[in-house]
Amino acid sequence: MSKHPSRATEPEFDEQHFRQALSQFATGVTVVTTRDKEGVFAGLTASSFNSVSLSPPLVLWSLSGKSRSMPLFSANSHYVINVLAADQEELAQRFASRLENRFEGVEYDLSFTGLPILRGAAAWFECHNRSRYPEGDHVILVGEVERCAYNSGSSLLYHQGRMRPA
Repeated sequence: MSKHPSRATEPEFDEQHFRQALSQFATGVTVVTTRDKEGVFAGLTASSFNSVSLSPPLVLWSLSGKSRSMPLFSANSHYVINVLAADQEELAQRFASRLENRFEGVEYDLSFTGLPILRGAAAWFECHNRSRYPEGDHVILVGEVERCAYNSGSSLLYHQGRMRPA
């Protein structure tokens, strides 16, 4: 029987080294959309998206606990995760910016619950906001997928600190 420490030991690296190591893993780029109580759309770029379960259909993404959008995404019943297509880097930059109206000039359709689905996205997942788990400096949001669709074609990737087509 092997003995394992009950807690992780202190890391032997700094935050910058950890960030560089993580950058070696390519991730997809998403824009997560919802709306506030007044019906104003909100959205942000996130690369921390992945599947959790096929049955029930669950996905997760994470958001900084300090994000100004955290109260909105924590409280809302639904959101849409838009997986960006290879030619949508401009949308990724737009929704990562501090623009007042990130949706101005953006083409979208409305989901079943009235949330923006970005036109041309490689895939989208309309999710019920099932659960949230605070971990470190982020909150992991688990969504139960109620509807989804996809298009054939390449997705936008984030790798080594840059966006690139798949």
